Amino acid sequence: MFVQEEKIFAGKVLRLHICTMEGAEWLEEVTEETSVESLKERCLKHCAQGGLEDPKTITHHKLIHATSERVLSDTKTVIEENLQDKDVLLLIKKRAPAAPPKMADVSAEEKKKQEQKAPDKEAIMKFQTELRKILVSLIEVAQKLLALNPDAVELFKKANAMLDEDEEDRVDEAALRQLTEMGFPESRAVKALRLNHMSVTQAMEWLIEHAEDPTIDAPLPGDGAAGGSRAVARDAKPETVNEIAKQDELTDIFKKIRRKREFRPEPRAMIALMEMGFDEKEVIDALRVNNNQQDAACEWLLGDRKPSPEELDKGIDTESPLFQAILDNPVVQLGLINPKTLLAFEDMLENPLNSTQWMNDPETGPVMLQISRIFQTLNRT
Repeated sequence: MFVQEEKIFAGKVLRLHICTMEGAEWLEEVTEETSVESLKERCLKHCAQGGLEDPKTITHHKLIHATSERVLSDTKTVIEENLQDKDVLLLIKKRAPAAPPKMADVSAEEKKKQEQKAPDKEAIMKFQTELRKILVSLIEVAQKLLALNPDAVELFKKANAMLDEDEEDRVDEAALRQLTEMGFPESRAVKALRLNHMSVTQAMEWLIEHAEDPTIDAPLPGDGAAGGSRAVARDAKPETVNEIAKQDELTDIFKKIRRKREFRPEPRAMIALMEMGFDEKEVIDALRVNNNQQDAACEWLLGDRKPSPEELDKGIDTESPLFQAILDNPVVQLGLINPKTLLAFEDMLENPLNSTQWMNDPETGPVMLQISRIFQTLNRT
């Protein structure tokens, strides 16, 4: 009998169990010398309809040894991959590489990154300037809304009392203890700490410097009015107050609140700037415009002095989209009928460094957060 030469010298025949991810299963008979690439091509011809016209079809598939989870190399033979009879192989398709992004997608992604970038110094300064204008206008709205409340007088007396408590709460007990242990009277120590932003060192210097000052024990503006306002709050009967008297009393309370929030220049910065030759009024203006920051105030004095102190009292255009969006916000609307929000606005207006305190307050913080978000959103469009 005649036998072909390649059959005589052919290697051992293996029966391999092939499976695909789609659930197809079959047996492939191969010799030990068969290459993995050849085996993969035979598998694709078995399960692919229409043949292998696309040359990428083979390279986009791979064979995996099911037991060891090894990916078989196309350049090796069956015996080199140590495949055994009845081994199970998985034929799977490689994941297609991600398509390159379109230019429109790149632009959108870049825009998103720009929006997520931290605001630069110019953006922060713009927000601070606009925030002051917003606060000026919101104070007017809040006063009008609260004045319409039948219990307006009592509300503002309560607000005034809250303000007194707030002032008391601001005294750092540890700092006060340090000064009193040095021998300074408590009332003077409290005054010094309030004037020097709770800095023990600066308060001590202020106390020593003003030790012979005849007005050292004089109360700060508004401190003497607290007891009187509370006494009136206890005795007044809203139902007996006529409308005109009510408006007069409200006006008086507004003035008291504003007096307690008067701007207080930082003493060390004021002395340093006056020693440079600037007079007291322009130094106070510079520190007020620049939130008690000495370096910024110096630049303002030496520069074009913009914005001017008069501009600080100007509100935002009430017809502007920004202000309308703020007034339309439900959180802001609720905040405007809360006396504490008015106090927060007044305080931040004259003492911007206290903004963090009000941002962390559970009643006023959400209002300030909404104002900030609305501003940032409208300035991106």
